[in-house]
Amino acid sequence: MSTSSSSVASSSSSSSSSSSSPPAVSPEITSDDMSLTSSSSSGGKNSGSGAKKRERKEKKRKDRGEKKDRKKRRRSAEAGAKEKSTVAKGASAEEEEKEKMEKMTSACRTILECIGENPDREGLLKTPERWAKALMFMTHGYCKECKDVTNGAVFTEDSHKEMVVVRDIDIHSLCEHHMVPFTGRVHIGYIPDGKIIGLSKLARIAEVYARRLQVQERLTRQIADAIVEAVNPLGVAVVVECSHFCMVMRGVQKTAARTVTSSVRGCFEKNSKTRAEFFSIINGNSIKMC
Repeated sequence: MSTSSSSVASSSSSSSSSSSSPPAVSPEITSDDMSLTSSSSSGGKNSGSGAKKRERKEKKRKDRGEKKDRKKRRRSAEAGAKEKSTVAKGASAEEEEKEKMEKMTSACRTILECIGENPDREGLLKTPERWAKALMFMTHGYCKECKDVTNGAVFTEDSHKEMVVVRDIDIHSLCEHHMVPFTGRVHIGYIPDGKIIGLSKLARIAEVYARRLQVQERLTRQIADAIVEAVNPLGVAVVVECSHFCMVMRGVQKTAARTVTSSVRGCFEKNSKTRAEFFSIINGNSIKMC
């Protein structure tokens, strides 16, 4: 009996103890907690995205800076190379000029010896060098073109359609057959067609072609063609009068002989009245108005 009562007692005590202990409560997740968690997660993502953007911007900035630096270095290298090239060309030109002078000086000494002179005597010591420099000056037209001497002095002038004449321009050239001088005057006339050229440029054009080994016929034609190229006028007329020393100092030795050549283009070639007016002007006759 005692055993069964004790077991009943223990059963009742255990049930009472189990009923007295509180039940386990699981934690509730509120909407505020959810939004906080979501915003925290979103903030982390935005922070990471912002960092990446900043990195990309910084990289772009560095790339631009590097690109600019590369351009600067390239330009600097190109400028340096150009300067070196210019210096090298200048040095090369000087060496070439010096070599020319040495060849010409040596040739002149040989010529002096061939004609029976002593190139080492006092009066002739510097003659070969002087002769070389003088010949280079008298043929400096080979180093120039018309565009070099006109120098942009071509102007628009639509209102003037009448003849422009510059006469009595002194010229000095060398006959290519004997390399002795022929000297005289050139007269130039042209009728503009919307463009005019500086008057002094006409004289400079004549000088470019005169300072070469020449024949007078070709010289006259070259001056006319150069003016056509420069201003494309309605017409051009060129007359050259010269005394040739190959006829004066040697050969027939006719001191009073003068050679006259002419070259006409455009309306001067087509219209006899226009041509006659030009010749009347350069010969100093009065102009008759029709």
